[in-house]
Amino acid sequence: MQNLNQAELQHLRHLIGAQDTSYQKLQNYAEYAVDPQIKQVFNKAAQDSLNTKQKLISFLEN
Repeated sequence: MQNLNQAELQHLRHLIGAQDTSYQKLQNYAEYAVDPQIKQVFNKAAQDSLNTKQKLISFLEN
């Protein structure tokens, strides 16, 4: 993989931060959801955000 330039690195950091924020908010929504189906939807979306964040972080490790 090629080295990231400064703009790409900044963009990647922004995307990682956005995914982290999404994960935290969705976890919070799931915590307060009363309906089990809605809770499940929020938990799934939170897990998807976490997975995406981890995938983005892997670009920094290469």
